[in-house]
Amino acid sequence: MLRRLWLNLCTGWFRLPRWFPKARMRAIRDAIAEGERRHAGELCFAVEARYSPLALWAGLTPRGRAEQLFSALRVWDTADNSGVLLYLQLAERRVEIVADRGIAARVPAAEWQALTAAFAEDMRCGEPSQAVLACLGRINALLALHFPASADNPRELPDEPVVL
Repeated sequence: MLRRLWLNLCTGWFRLPRWFPKARMRAIRDAIAEGERRHAGELCFAVEARYSPLALWAGLTPRGRAEQLFSALRVWDTADNSGVLLYLQLAERRVEIVADRGIAARVPAAEWQALTAAFAEDMRCGEPSQAVLACLGRINALLALHFPASADNPRELPDEPVVL
């Protein structure tokens, strides 16, 4: 608990503009848009600098927060239940992927866990925005394999990254 409090109070907030400048956010938006042309899924990327001390005291976890955002950002609200949220919490460098039930029925949980582990490793070893782009590429490839685009492939969610 003390480590998490320290990380969220003293790190994270200043990293966001440095690690995710506007040009990188545009690249992330473009990667989402390009990938969605190849599959029927809807991707959303959300990045959060840190949690408040009150949220930490209440026991908020990155997984719990990702699930909250999945609902709040309406990633679940797609015709084919084909939403995927890629969530990054900067202070703790924690990553989560939440897939809607339509995709979860076709993509085994082990594949999502492998993607999350690869994303976390990329975060440890390199530039966070590059790690996000690499993970989006992997998600797009996975969705193109298991959830290919149909003739009617509407854009149901905005492609813009969400900064919290």
